[in-house]
Amino acid sequence: MKFTLSWLKDHLETDASLTEIVERLTAIGLEVEHVDDKAGLRPFVIAKVLSAVQHPDADRLRVLTVDTGDGRPPVQVVCGAPNARAGLIGAFAAPGTYVPGIDVTLAVGKIRGVESHGMMCSERELEISDEHNGIIDLPQDAPVGTSFAAYAHLDDPVIEINLTPNRPDATSVYGIARDLAASGLGRLVGGGIMPHAGDGLCPVKVTIEAPELCPGFALTLIRGVKNGPSPKWLQQRLLAIGLRPISALVDITNYVTFDRGRPLHVFDAKKVTGNLTVRRAKDGEKVLALDGREYTLTPEMCVIADEDGVESIAGIMGGEHSGCDENTTDVLVESALWDPITTARTGRALGIITDARYRFERGVDPEFMVPGIELATKLVLDFCGGTPTEIEVAGYAGHKRKTVSFPLSEVKRLTGIEVPKAESLDILTRLGFEPQGSGDVVKVKVPSWRPDVDGKADLVEEVMRIHGVDNIAPQPLTSHDAVNGKILTVLQIRTRAAKRALAVRGMMEAVTWSFIPAKHAELFGGGQTALKLANPIAADMSDMRPSLLPGLISAAQRNADRGIGDVALFEVSGTYEGDLPDQQRRVAAGVRRGTAKLDGSGRHWAGNAGPVGVFDAKADAIAALEACGAPVDRLQIEPGGPAWYHPGRSGTIKLGPKTVLGTFGEFHPKTLEALDVSGPICGFEVFVDAVPEPKAKPTRTKPKLELSPFQAVKRDFAFVVDRTVEAGTLVRAALAADKKLVTGVSVFDVFEGASLGAAKKSIAIEVSIQPVEKTLTDEDFEALAKRIVENVNKQTGGVLRA
Repeated sequence: MKFTLSWLKDHLETDASLTEIVERLTAIGLEVEHVDDKAGLRPFVIAKVLSAVQHPDADRLRVLTVDTGDGRPPVQVVCGAPNARAGLIGAFAAPGTYVPGIDVTLAVGKIRGVESHGMMCSERELEISDEHNGIIDLPQDAPVGTSFAAYAHLDDPVIEINLTPNRPDATSVYGIARDLAASGLGRLVGGGIMPHAGDGLCPVKVTIEAPELCPGFALTLIRGVKNGPSPKWLQQRLLAIGLRPISALVDITNYVTFDRGRPLHVFDAKKVTGNLTVRRAKDGEKVLALDGREYTLTPEMCVIADEDGVESIAGIMGGEHSGCDENTTDVLVESALWDPITTARTGRALGIITDARYRFERGVDPEFMVPGIELATKLVLDFCGGTPTEIEVAGYAGHKRKTVSFPLSEVKRLTGIEVPKAESLDILTRLGFEPQGSGDVVKVKVPSWRPDVDGKADLVEEVMRIHGVDNIAPQPLTSHDAVNGKILTVLQIRTRAAKRALAVRGMMEAVTWSFIPAKHAELFGGGQTALKLANPIAADMSDMRPSLLPGLISAAQRNADRGIGDVALFEVSGTYEGDLPDQQRRVAAGVRRGTAKLDGSGRHWAGNAGPVGVFDAKADAIAALEACGAPVDRLQIEPGGPAWYHPGRSGTIKLGPKTVLGTFGEFHPKTLEALDVSGPICGFEVFVDAVPEPKAKPTRTKPKLELSPFQAVKRDFAFVVDRTVEAGTLVRAALAADKKLVTGVSVFDVFEGASLGAAKKSIAIEVSIQPVEKTLTDEDFEALAKRIVENVNKQTGGVLRA
């Protein structure tokens, strides 16, 4: 919401400075985002052209002698404006001045061989209008040597505030002035609106077929208007807040929208056929709007139509057909009430954002519907002349004010400070509320312009923002005798741990979009269950991602396209398999491309590193799971994975037969082709939320770490097994032979050859043995070795290799 300081002072009689007003606005909940005090226009001064002669080397240029009014000799300026002449008074910019309209800081220069010491400016160069056919031509009584900005009232600061959706009353300059006056910064003025005397009934009648969408509609006809440019002061105010002046009739509607928060619409009466009807749109009905675009409507949308069809999208934008132009002589002025939810849904569905929609979807003051049209009629008569009819009002049954029961003790209970009862009631009264009663609990009538106030907590908020939240005394945090419990959740702790573990492995963290194209979602398991967006921000961001991998793969390819082919990226974030909470998962995922091995250098002591592969992805996945607290010694690796991986170079990580903790592998060539990505590239995904939580410790005391005084021993075994037997199965069998003595088993060799027989392979393992009670004898080792061999044979069918 933007407004100028002078505009605010139309409604607020105050001696407060700009700084005081800005500070008070933020203090009462209307946060000031930006203040433009127009300092950039201060260097421009009013100057007079003493002489204008033809440039010696250019037909369209003239050499001017300019008196800047500073008592110094006149300066020479080269100018190409067609209206440059002796005696002209305009706006002058000296060397060193920044000209915003052309984004140039002036300097002394030569133009076709003639020195120019400054510039006579047009309105567009000062960004006060689009006029650029000539330099500014001021009246002869304009004071030479004074500030042009002050003379033209362009030194008016512009204030921009950030509004929350629950403050529709502050979408108007008058509403903001009302809050400032209630805070004690001045007196509210300029609120009265005198009704006009109409000449007969309005010949155009209004029928409301959808009262649930339009609770009220007011209309008046003004005959004999002359539509031209609006007054300069009005144009300057609209330009200051970023609106382009169009014509007096259109500018009036924009002015009332911002001045009073009352959106209006004007129809060229001669372009309207018959009477008006407020109804639901017909399915497939189309309208050409004022923005030049054609919109297709649905029955969920509300429109204003005449006998020929739709003339306006209710509460959002008018139609091109019945819009006013310079030939308009009879104008229909409309002021209506529209259902906020319907307005918001229609605007979102059609992709239209307007100042009218902004206000109607938040809720406008129903009691200002008729006064709003009275104000607009007065302005039309002042600027364009004409004769108005009486106002036609349809459907409006009056506003029923809400009454809230307000225990005054709630202020203390909810805020922690004591506000005197009289002050609380006085604040509410100044804001337009009507407290009734004298006890500790009063009934408070809510004004029509505050649809956001529903309960006692809302009234406490009103009291506190005017009383001043800075009056709440700071309180130190209370200390606890005991050590506080953990603050972060298990999922937050795991997320941090996974990020740290992957970063240690040389991977760079990436943050990718949660939205991906539909074809990418289908590639990675989306399909029919994909969570599609009703209103995507772009066509290629239509689905919520079912996997982190498509975003990471695309990011790796973008790096490769820019010459960084060896890249390792990871992300720990959410994926979406549906709209239910249990269909949203926390996932850690990563990809490696090119030769981005663990050390991240792409080099190896024996030469260049080879391309990344399935085992790089597996190591990353195991590291992430270990960081999240997964029992890595009990994990099971099954060959194969989802369809986006290569079937022979991928795996699935499980904990038991049903719990899937992750997948990894090299990506299928068809997947890379569909993503328009080149390899080699591998990746993984682990499901952070699927890792089981550790069992709670029975006591707070730390377990005693006992170190064995006996020497650890390592023994090697080589087993001949079927080629289909997995090394992990053999490792688990050896570990289970004696869980007390066997502390570790690792594979150090796998061999296949004709000497072993068809479909056979040899797996060599190293078994770590740690005695804990005594030094083991040869007989003890032989007995343990026998149990290991028997266990492996029983579970895998393997026999010792001869």
